[in-house]
Amino acid sequence: MLRLRVASAAVLIPVVLVVFAVGQPWLTLLIALVTALAGWEAAALLRQAGFRAARLLVPAIALGFVAVAWWTPSEERLWMLAIGVALIVPAFAGLARPEPREGFQAWMATAFGGVYAGLLAFLVAISLHGPPLGSDPPIGNALDPGRAWLLALVLTVWSFDTLAYVVGRAYGRRPFLAHISPSKTWTGVVGGTVGAIGVAALCLWAFGRNPALGLVLGLLIAVAAQVGDVSESMLKRAAGAKDSGRLIPGHGGVLDRVDSIVFAAPAMYLFLILFSPFL
Repeated sequence: MLRLRVASAAVLIPVVLVVFAVGQPWLTLLIALVTALAGWEAAALLRQAGFRAARLLVPAIALGFVAVAWWTPSEERLWMLAIGVALIVPAFAGLARPEPREGFQAWMATAFGGVYAGLLAFLVAISLHGPPLGSDPPIGNALDPGRAWLLALVLTVWSFDTLAYVVGRAYGRRPFLAHISPSKTWTGVVGGTVGAIGVAALCLWAFGRNPALGLVLGLLIAVAAQVGDVSESMLKRAAGAKDSGRLIPGHGGVLDRVDSIVFAAPAMYLFLILFSPFL
């Protein structure tokens, strides 16, 4: 298993780094691919849990959000239209069912799956509309603002996940949501949150921005990442599945790798909207 994990990482990490270095439009295409795969896996988990989500509609709806973020990320009316379409189109999947209760479940499950995976579209919005960096940032001109804020998001989520695991394993005693994820502890959550705050502050400093706001950004991302993680765990438990898929040998599915980012991306976008005047 360890060899598989290492081999998969050795292939995927360089690909992601190259795309990140090249930038747009390849970065958005990669996000779109991840979003579609996450939507496909979410639909499969919902179906395993007994909710007859339309397998093709879920990733299609999720990709619709990516398209809106790419073409008109700042146009509120189109975001409202995208949400409306995400709720209306799945109704056709429900109407095709002969039994009303089953049809209603199919409608709701398809809409939920599409919106859930579609939250990854906030990655595109961040990459295109992240606020500018400071006048003389320590990182210089190494990254444009969009990629810089994406990097901050990924590093903060990664630091939370890593420290939550390490601190929880070493010192954790009191379980955190044991009915969903028995291995998580309150100590791990606190350790991960402290790490997320530290990394967020470091990123803000590197971007020539106010590092004191790392407390807000780190806390916001830590909460969102944890909720994203346990929410996917809840979905997998409902489906009786260990992993969301088998696409990545040794790592499970795509959704297993991005579960924290699904919720952390909109949290980051919210922070950038609310606090950009104070950065």
